[in-house]
Amino acid sequence: MGNDFKDLFGDWRPDDERRLPPEGVPAEPENFGRRPLNEKEVNIVGVYEERSEQLGFAVDKTFVLLRDNRGREFRIWIARDLALAISMAMDNDAPDRPFTHDLMKTLLERLGATVERVTIDDIWQDTFYAKITLAHNGQTTDVDARPSDSIALALRFHAPIYVAEYVLETVSARQEN
Repeated sequence: MGNDFKDLFGDWRPDDERRLPPEGVPAEPENFGRRPLNEKEVNIVGVYEERSEQLGFAVDKTFVLLRDNRGREFRIWIARDLALAISMAMDNDAPDRPFTHDLMKTLLERLGATVERVTIDDIWQDTFYAKITLAHNGQTTDVDARPSDSIALALRFHAPIYVAEYVLETVSARQEN
């Protein structure tokens, strides 16, 4: 059984990329030490919809397009409700009633916390992974989140969005093929 997944994972081991948290700290992903990511800041180009055909039916897909300062672009496919939440935040439009991300912003602010940054730090099987770095009382905490939620919240806090170089390289290599 040990070699059954070797074709998928090679010689990778779970402890290769992350340091375990200090003793006494729960082994949740957000408590693991940071690995060097060589992050690059990205900007949101826009939110778009693309129509494609699947099994004879027209399907609309939405995505957010991100670009780094070297001009590398990539898409993150998102749900339509998140596309609206991101678009409205980009345009500084307020909904009639708060969206989930507006509620999260209000809760964090009332608790004295802010979003310091968002980092899209991994990709696996075309799924992106992100962390929201919260600042509170001089300390920071990373929380795992979907990139789309992270982006929507970062926009509301005017926080920078970073992408790990590994993710940018992986996406660029896939786009070339």
